[in-house]
Amino acid sequence: MPAPPATAPERVRPRGRPRDPAVDAAIIRATQQLLAEQGYARMSLEAIAREAGVAKPTLYRRWSSKADLATDALAALAARESPPVTGDTRADLVSLLRAFQRSLLRPNGLAMLGTVLAEEHHTPELVARFRDRLLRPRRARLLAILEAGRASGQVRADADLDAAVNLLVGSFYARYLTGDGVPRSWPDRVVGVVWPGVATSAS
Repeated sequence: MPAPPATAPERVRPRGRPRDPAVDAAIIRATQQLLAEQGYARMSLEAIAREAGVAKPTLYRRWSSKADLATDALAALAARESPPVTGDTRADLVSLLRAFQRSLLRPNGLAMLGTVLAEEHHTPELVARFRDRLLRPRRARLLAILEAGRASGQVRADADLDAAVNLLVGSFYARYLTGDGVPRSWPDRVVGVVWPGVATSAS
């Protein structure tokens, strides 16, 4: 008996409608605003949906929990903190810290960080996600620049890179907490202080 004629493979239709980036962006903005204004504990998914102009089920189709959404809202602050690396270690540190400064000083930036850290004892999973998705990647980018500088001979082999990263990042929070604000020149100034402690004499 002859084999049946070959048929074209059945086309599989995607399930559901594709996500609308504009809706995602509106939800993230609403979450950032309410986090800064109300704090994590008082912020509700109902309020986020209302502020974003969407139905509450829209949130659940995108995020599994309030902690998941809040973490994404915080991670969005650092989304643009990846300027191109040039290989000039000192200049790359300044460039990355400028991007970091822009994310912190945008509306509600640092206020949101404070509300998350205040949840350490009440919602530890939120703080853990915040560290994994925002703080550790930020530190890793700075460390990668310093390690590349060590490999290229711009940074001393015995330099304490962990301490250098803490000084670079921590100086922003320390300056902000004084209430004096973080001046535009801060990235250049803090790198200017830390760099001589890690650089080779030739760089």
